[in-house]
This record gives sequence, structure tokens and C-alpha cells, in this order.
Amino acid sequence: EQKLLFGKYGTPAQMNADLKGRDLLTLQNYTADELKYLLWMASDLKQRIKHKGEYLPLMQGKSLAMIFEKRSTRTRLSAETGFALLGGHASFLTTQDIHLGTNESLIDTTRVLSSMTNAILARVYNHNDLDLTAKEATIPVINGLSDLYHPLQILADYLTLQEHYGGLQGLTVAWIGDGNNVLHSFMVSAAKLGMHLRIATPRGFEPDLRITKITEQNSKEYGTKLLLTTDPLEAADSANVLVTDTWISMGQEEEKKERLKAFQGYQITMQTAKSAASNWTFLHCLPRKPEEVDDEVFYSPQSLVFQEAENRKWTIMAVMVSLLTDYSPQLQKPTF
Repeated sequence: EQKLLFGKYGTPAQMNADLKGRDLLTLQNYTADELKYLLWMASDLKQRIKHKGEYLPLMQGKSLAMIFEKRSTRTRLSAETGFALLGGHASFLTTQDIHLGTNESLIDTTRVLSSMTNAILARVYNHNDLDLTAKEATIPVINGLSDLYHPLQILADYLTLQEHYGGLQGLTVAWIGDGNNVLHSFMVSAAKLGMHLRIATPRGFEPDLRITKITEQNSKEYGTKLLLTTDPLEAADSANVLVTDTWISMGQEEEKKERLKAFQGYQITMQTAKSAASNWTFLHCLPRKPEEVDDEVFYSPQSLVFQEAENRKWTIMAVMVSLLTDYSPQLQKPTF
């Protein structure tokens, strides 16, 4: 399987994407080739470090500031362990650890971090804070999650699908759930990689209208199909990938009762999967609650959720290496 995906170990396919010094706030700002390059880099690092046991100290002497307004298992572990595996040092900073926005402005904090570290990974409530951080920083800023986007998660999802299907072109992804940040990141990037999107959200929980407009333009430009509906089974029809996420994000706890009522009928079950393509798979960025997807689907052989969780590490490493070094992937580029 590895041979099929990565070709022979040796000369890399010609593909230049100079991402050094860039920010990663949204996948909307990345071209199709740049997205493919990041996935190629992730494949390369995973193959060389995990499967071949190589040591690549590409972050030797570098440090990463990790600002976390919201807690996270996967984002924190993937960034900390990934950066350490590459020989660097990550500092985990919550709002309890630094004076962010209370005794010290975001601008002042950003300037200090720019002078002491090589990159900032920020997991924030408000996407505008990321835009301001990127404007003030003299080092790359990476979105670890905001209310608008979750780009690192989607890169991990794409790597997982790439490994499973051997390519992304022509896959149909069905999103069944909330019109949230994870969906937004799918919407601004899927068409660039030749994927079709079928989106089911309850009335009143649709994706952001500005992002829907961008998605419609992308679909037109790349010749992919886009469906927005309120019917989960219509979205699942002939889909290769069934995806959902939490219905109640951090900060939305007071809306729980109303949301659970609105999302009735949106649980992904084997009944939902009957509408999907015969080679269907299931993704969820975790943590998962049973009302979103039942155990039968979540723990089924079709569920790729734990491979997807691990791939958070390889894709975040790929982002760090691409934004901070001149390293190029050594393996042949997989077909996307």
C-alpha cells in the first residue's frame, strides 16, 4: 500500500511551492498546488519518520509559541509532539499563563512573541484576533482553530482520505451537521482538489453566507458539484465520505437544548450509510458525542477517525516545515 501511495523512494516529482514565511489562517489563501504540496510534505514526513525511522531535526534551535484560548487534545498534542520530533521546542500558553487581552494587548503580546519564537500557533474564539496577530507578527502565524475556520483539521482529513482512496480527485464528501468552522474549511478548499461537496444543515444553522459564495465560485472554477440541503439523506446520497462534528462547540453550551432539538434526525447511522456509495468512509474530528454518530458507525471498519486524529500530527509538522524551512519532500508526490 505504501508503494502505491508514495511511489519509489527517490527523486521527488517536480513541484515547487515556496511557502516559507507565510501565515496559515485559512485554506482559502492557498492555491490547489500549495495544498497538494502541504499534503505531499505530510506524506513525506510520515513515511520517512514513522515508517523508515529517520530522524529529521528540521526544527533544531527553533521554538513555537502556542496560544490556547480553547483547550484541545489533538491540536495541543500534535503540535507539541510534532515540533519536538523535529528537534524544536513548543511553549504552551493559555490565557492563565499570559496576560493576553487583560493586562497586555494582543498587539504587545504578538510583538514580544515575534522577538522570542519562530512561529505562533493560536487557537482562539474570534478569527479577527488571528488577523490582527498576523498583521502585527514578524513570524508565521498558524490558525489552530477560530470561530470561522479550522484549516489544520481539514489538511489531516485530506491526508487520511488520500491514504485510504489513493487520490482525492472526484471524491464526494457529505457533511451532515452544523454549519461551523470545520465545514467552512472544507468549503474553501475541497473544489481546489477536485472534490464534490454535499452539505446538510438544519434551518438556521447554515454555513456563513460569505463562505458559501466563495464555495460556489470555487465549484464553478474547478468544475465540481455543490449541494446545500436540510435533508441528511439527500446529502449522503452516493457520497464517498460521511463527515460530521460536534453540534455544540465550546462557548455554545447555553444553546444545548435548542441545538439538540434542531439537529434531530441528523445522527449518522448505518441507515444514513445505506444512501452512501459502497466504498463509504466516516470522518469526525473528535471529541465525539453519541447523538452525532452512533457506535455502530463510529467504531466500524469504515470509520477512519483514529487515523484522522493521528494525521493531525503529520499535517501540522508539514505546515511547520513548509513555513519555517527550505526542506523539500524527498519522496515522489502521491497522485491527488
